[in-house]
Amino acid sequence: MGPHPAVAAIRLAVRRVLHDILTELNTPAGIPATAAAAATPVERTPERKPERPPSPLVLVACSGGADSMALASALAFEAPRLGVRAGGVTVDHGLQTGSDLRAEEVVLRLRELGLDPVESTAVSVGRAGGPEAAARDARYAALDTAATRHGAAAVLLGHTRDDQAETVLLGLARGSGIRSLSGMAAVSGAGGRYRRPFLQVDRQTARKACMVQSLPVWDDPHNADPAYTRSRLRHEGLPALEKALGKGVVEALARTAQLSRDDADALDTWARQAEAGVRDATGGLECAGLYALPPAVRRRILRRAAIEAGAPAGALFARHLEEVDRLITGWRGQGAINLPGKVVARRQGGRLVIRQG
Repeated sequence: MGPHPAVAAIRLAVRRVLHDILTELNTPAGIPATAAAAATPVERTPERKPERPPSPLVLVACSGGADSMALASALAFEAPRLGVRAGGVTVDHGLQTGSDLRAEEVVLRLRELGLDPVESTAVSVGRAGGPEAAARDARYAALDTAATRHGAAAVLLGHTRDDQAETVLLGLARGSGIRSLSGMAAVSGAGGRYRRPFLQVDRQTARKACMVQSLPVWDDPHNADPAYTRSRLRHEGLPALEKALGKGVVEALARTAQLSRDDADALDTWARQAEAGVRDATGGLECAGLYALPPAVRRRILRRAAIEAGAPAGALFARHLEEVDRLITGWRGQGAINLPGKVVARRQGGRLVIRQG
């Protein structure tokens, strides 16, 4: 008999991601995989075989919860079969009493699965952006450091389809455009460092996989604390939507994320290409050229220009871009627009200039 369906599902998800990572590592930069496979060297030197590079290392970020423990177990099973080394990192946020002891327990569990190297990293969580955002920033900084130190090819994250649905709803509530509706990317971070194999796997499947493999899991009390927005959405918002609209809401929201990401990527590409045509010799933006562009493309150019001038991306909202956009589409001689990061946008003649104030 084969593995339980839940175990088979998580292993398949991880196997696909590991295949992707290996394909990327074995493909010369700039050459498509198919072309690289078909290429034939002009000269061969059979006298001396090149040294085999070390096996790539893939880390899993594991909190000890069901999602990340399921991911760790699947990585431990699949990695050796593909010639990949598997390790793990757990981050101690220090936000709860005994968090250091729990981190040590996670390290032991990961080592019992056969992962190596495994480490626990303690972080100091600040206050910028609220508790959830601050914890996330500290966590990713720690994971970046660990990945760099170990020379890891990738870090696997245990976000599930349910997490994706919650992210889409949070983006919808912010009202900041289609990019917010695109949720979490399957591949993100510098150089594609972060991979999310479980975006098509539901939370229940991950928990079931842990159960049938007798993997102990830890349920973070923060995930049930109504003080946190995501927790309220998980335990109140999504159940209410499913009650009103029927089952399938999570799947539909996850599908919306992928469709929105495809559209947003296409618009971003269009905006990058169009920007060259509206930039003048001094780096300013020509208002007439901007006016002729569709709003979705124009506002992407404005956002990019504001960020390049020093506006923090996380603090730049749709209302800011709407005000700058009116300097182009609703020009009535209004004054400069103040943006986050002490950036100022003003219209000078037929040009839009965005720079530090």
